[in-house]
Amino acid sequence: MVPLRNERSNVDSFVNDLAAQDFEGELEVLVADGASDDGGIERLRAAAREAGLPLQVIDNPAGWVSPGLNACIREAHGDLIVRLDCHSRYPRDYLRRCAEVSEQTGAWNVGGRLVPTGTTPIERAVACAMDSPFGGIGWTRSGGSARVETDTVTFGAFRPEAFERVGLFDEALVRNQDDEFNMRLRAAGGRIVLDPAITVVYRPRGSFGGVWRQYFEYGLWKVPVMLKHRRIATVRGVVPLVFVLGSVGLLAGAIRSRTARRLLVAEWLLYGALGVFFAARGARGRDEPWTLMPAVLAAFPTFHLGFGSGQAAGLVRALWRRRS
Repeated sequence: MVPLRNERSNVDSFVNDLAAQDFEGELEVLVADGASDDGGIERLRAAAREAGLPLQVIDNPAGWVSPGLNACIREAHGDLIVRLDCHSRYPRDYLRRCAEVSEQTGAWNVGGRLVPTGTTPIERAVACAMDSPFGGIGWTRSGGSARVETDTVTFGAFRPEAFERVGLFDEALVRNQDDEFNMRLRAAGGRIVLDPAITVVYRPRGSFGGVWRQYFEYGLWKVPVMLKHRRIATVRGVVPLVFVLGSVGLLAGAIRSRTARRLLVAEWLLYGALGVFFAARGARGRDEPWTLMPAVLAAFPTFHLGFGSGQAAGLVRALWRRRS
């Protein structure tokens, strides 16, 4: 199942990836179109027809992801419902490995490693930062070859009984619907398994402004998920909020307090030192030139401040709505 809107530039590679899969079972491709107006759906239909892929396009007038996913789930007939995304690339063994892990483990949701890969300098820098534990996704990735149980996976391949037991995605959520669904899944006794042998190649946003907006929205919509379940999904998920609020608080106090000024300087010196270390390690680990390191370093606060600011805005919005 694929929610999309205006993906004309990506549909050819997406269809090529699906057509090249070595999965030998029956395949149905369900696409929820969020009112695309770039000619992408026409191009998608033509490419799928040429590749011999069984394609069904479903209207998603709401435009965002959750209603599109739910529309696809209602139409799905397979034993495994695999969420895909047009921005990503899939190796030829992707569907087969998802099916094998699902069958072998009985987990309600399985997935693999996200491999960020860029082409432009900014995309490559963001990819280096994403690939780092300091950037974010490194926290949830297995360091070896063993399968592990986890709290969430990228996109995911779901057994139909998962939706039968816990319902569909929350259509009130524009972002973070995956995390919210996986919280319900685990609360109902379901398992989520990550297999590092399953990989998804992800192309990051091509500008720091785009990355900031992306992570701000992630943080903004994290708050409704936490309020809905009355708990924090993971401690790492609130670290950016604590960082932002701590910095703002110390900055306000620095006007009158020498201690606050010293703590603020110490906080940002520590953050900067960690950023330099992980930027250097990330660039070296991906064989990038040292000239890319400043951009990698800049990506870290774009992630953290964007996400933390989004969470702060989400809290303010929730309090305002509660008082209204």
